[in-house]
Amino acid sequence: MEINNNQLLRFTTAGSVDDGKSTLIGRLLYDSKSIFEDQLEAIENTSLKKGHESVDLALFTDGLRDEREQGITIDVAYRYFTTPKRKFIIADTPGHIQYTRNMVTGASTANAAIILIDARHGVIEQTKRHSFIASLLQIPHLVICINKMDLVDFQEDIYDSIVKQYQDFSSKLLVKDVRFIPISALLGDNVVNRSENMPWYGGAPLLHTLETIHISSDFNSVDARFPVQTVLRPQREGFIDYRGYAGRIASGIFRPGDDVTVMPSGFTSKVKTVEGPKGELEEAYAPMSISMTLEDDIDVGRGDMIVRSNNKPEPVQDLEVMLCWMNNSPAKPRARYTIRHTTNEQTAMIKEVIYKIDIETLGRNMEDKEISMNDICKVRIRTTRPLMIDSYRENRSTGNLILIDESTNETVAAGMIYG
Repeated sequence: MEINNNQLLRFTTAGSVDDGKSTLIGRLLYDSKSIFEDQLEAIENTSLKKGHESVDLALFTDGLRDEREQGITIDVAYRYFTTPKRKFIIADTPGHIQYTRNMVTGASTANAAIILIDARHGVIEQTKRHSFIASLLQIPHLVICINKMDLVDFQEDIYDSIVKQYQDFSSKLLVKDVRFIPISALLGDNVVNRSENMPWYGGAPLLHTLETIHISSDFNSVDARFPVQTVLRPQREGFIDYRGYAGRIASGIFRPGDDVTVMPSGFTSKVKTVEGPKGELEEAYAPMSISMTLEDDIDVGRGDMIVRSNNKPEPVQDLEVMLCWMNNSPAKPRARYTIRHTTNEQTAMIKEVIYKIDIETLGRNMEDKEISMNDICKVRIRTTRPLMIDSYRENRSTGNLILIDESTNETVAAGMIYG
């Protein structure tokens, strides 16, 4: 299969504390020669000061002083690198239970997730938590890296037992593609180069796996959704009667001549022009940023959604949503929050907590209705005006939302619409 070297793969890393996430990313950057000389020199000097005999690969991602002092990663660290086959954005997320919200943030736009398992410990609660979140966020590809194989003498039977342990657990999850790779991030085995210490492993190293994962089918090309961000009315010669609608296509394809409906008003028209930064386009698709003009002069504003008339989302005010609570303060019963869905912003209220997820068992706790930080729960939400939604399973772009505290303007929860 031919790989488009301009194609961008976003992936997140997750695992328990000290599973080696930062070291793995450092190894990927180091062995793929994606480090600038001045960066490498600075890390080498820092490593010497810390008393390390060789380069401390974790320092390539742990750039914050608090992280270095504590020896852990405490926030989502984004890194970018390119190989001849593909471009990458990495979101390195922390492993502590109290930072589950950070993984949700890092994984929300990911095409793939790397979940690290310490070969000495096998599948633990954090492995299950991160895998469940990856499943909840509908990340299409999971790469399970069983790390620190050097500390278990590269034994195949230990690797096989952890693979079986994970498969028994993950059979309850909805994940399209799960792959397993035995690695040593510290020594570089099966990260960029194939390991000589594990000849029994017949699969590809991690970097080759990331370079060849097929991601074009991960985008929804069927449901044409264009949330309007702003209305363009330039007041200059040649543009007196111009009225365009600018934004980013959430999903699907738009072409001049398409029959479209503006939601939630229901007004119908045809697409007159589709324009990008370099002029008019014959077609535009997600996630392109464009401006669009319509044949008819109808009332369209920010928060409206232009869709194909033969494929409209359902406008609803009562939603069933899977929430990850991200705020230190617990949820307030029937309190008012600002809800943001695509470009639509309005007031909403949590009417009911249906159940909370027990991450250890993946069971539903129907009794505990208190929502605290890092809790994952299913709730009913009522909005003041209709939202144009799709199920998150069908369309990640129009199936997600966030809740914001009206008094502090803090994001308190991220949600996936499943009802």
